Amino acid sequence: MATSRNPRPANPADLPEPREGVRAPIAVSSGSGEPLYRQLRQALEHQILVGTLVPEQPLPSSREMARELGLSRNTVNAAYQELLASGMIESRSRRGYFINTQMLRNRELGRAAATAEGSAVDWSRHIRPREDAGMPEITKVRNWSSHPYPFVAGQVDERDFPRLAWSRALRDAMDAPHLFYSLRDSVDEDDPYLLEVLCKRVLPARGIQARPENILITAGSQQGLDLLAQTMMGRDTVVGVENPGYVDARHTFARTGATLRPLEVDEHGLVPPADFGDLDLLYLTPSHHSPTNVTLSGSRRQQILASTRDAGALIIEDDYDSEFRYRGKPTPALKALPNSGHVIYLGSFTKFLAPGLRMGYLVAEAELITELRNQRRYKIRHIPGHPQRAMALLIESGQYHRTISRRRTQLQRKWQVLTEALEEFVPFKVVAPPGGVSVWITGPADLDCVELAAEALKAGIVIERGDVFYDDPGANRNHFRLGFAAIKLEAIRPGIRELGRVIAGLAGRQGEAPSHPVDPLNPARSGSVPNGAPAEQL
Repeated sequence: MATSRNPRPANPADLPEPREGVRAPIAVSSGSGEPLYRQLRQALEHQILVGTLVPEQPLPSSREMARELGLSRNTVNAAYQELLASGMIESRSRRGYFINTQMLRNRELGRAAATAEGSAVDWSRHIRPREDAGMPEITKVRNWSSHPYPFVAGQVDERDFPRLAWSRALRDAMDAPHLFYSLRDSVDEDDPYLLEVLCKRVLPARGIQARPENILITAGSQQGLDLLAQTMMGRDTVVGVENPGYVDARHTFARTGATLRPLEVDEHGLVPPADFGDLDLLYLTPSHHSPTNVTLSGSRRQQILASTRDAGALIIEDDYDSEFRYRGKPTPALKALPNSGHVIYLGSFTKFLAPGLRMGYLVAEAELITELRNQRRYKIRHIPGHPQRAMALLIESGQYHRTISRRRTQLQRKWQVLTEALEEFVPFKVVAPPGGVSVWITGPADLDCVELAAEALKAGIVIERGDVFYDDPGANRNHFRLGFAAIKLEAIRPGIRELGRVIAGLAGRQGEAPSHPVDPLNPARSGSVPNGAPAEQL
């Protein structure tokens, strides 16, 4: 495998120390009314305190500093003498001036003491409490890539990213005639080329016919959800959400003060309620439900479309992982069906290319798009033009669809290996979904996913606990999720074998007094038992 000649450090701690002579710029001006030596002393003191200057390296000599700033050596020496007198620097024989590290430590101790005494800003007086403060959140293992078996969801194997094609698109976007659109301030507009290729090359594959005025480019689906929430939701709004369902969408909606109505999900997707009349909006992931990956059945699609339309409710369709289906035929988007004008469609480029790109799109009636465009303008103005134009070029070149096809083949192989390994090594039945990039697993009632995730991590296995996806996490702790997009193919089978051993080990401890690990999502529930069973039944 080819390696870069200049690999980037894995993390900031690996960055080399600044070399001697590499310093932040210093500005002094004879027209400021402040003596030059004092301006220089203040600038150097600031750089010392913020850490720009390295304590282990000597300060520049007066000759070097004078030449660099166009000052006299007397001016530089006067500044150094003031720093020396204040204790900021110290002189070391035959080596020059150095930062006084003891002084820095004393300053830090003084700052900490002042904070402890309450002299710091009381930020609780200035930061408004969040409406969603009590809701569970998805937590990720930050160093997941360093573990041998990272079954993480929402990540990709960076080796699969079309680096050469993307680099070429980025480079071409900086040449005429694309340069103007890459660099301009478009105020609230999107790249017209990207809108055009979406209408012609991307949306038709999902059965959606749209014009440029029906599309808004977003910083991923998450921004699309936020724009919709801020535009259409408030304390008088009721939003139907899947249960289990996408946690971040719930947080986004709840922050507006909206009331969330959990709706159950089974093997055929969302179970339609008897009455949609009390809903203002319904949030759905029909292609591959998040997190279980089940597909909303055709009959339920028709029922939900008709019932919400009759009730005057809107549907937010998050087309989650629709590109990846390994069994059966792909189902059309809700937005592609007749009488779907009340459906707002969310798509993303980042789910299969790379989550770090943060680019998606929203399709809806022109009147709503106009309002969302105005909302976005006063939040971030617009998505950067350079990656927009590069994405358009990537799609138009055909590399976008080739990447989808190649990635689908790679993921299908991983899906096959994973499902076979689960059948062999996991001691209970797992129903694999027909598509998506993760497998949702429901264990026996006495399986605690909080404890399982902790024990698995000790064995180098990263899994995602499933309780957080429910409206009532404490009563649903026997679920977990395995993502397979980021893990290497050859690591899947041994990883599941190890996971099976961890599960067997937990099952073997059932006869012992249960420890009931603390639930960081809700310490009040610590010690609670799934499904409300008394502790002695475990």
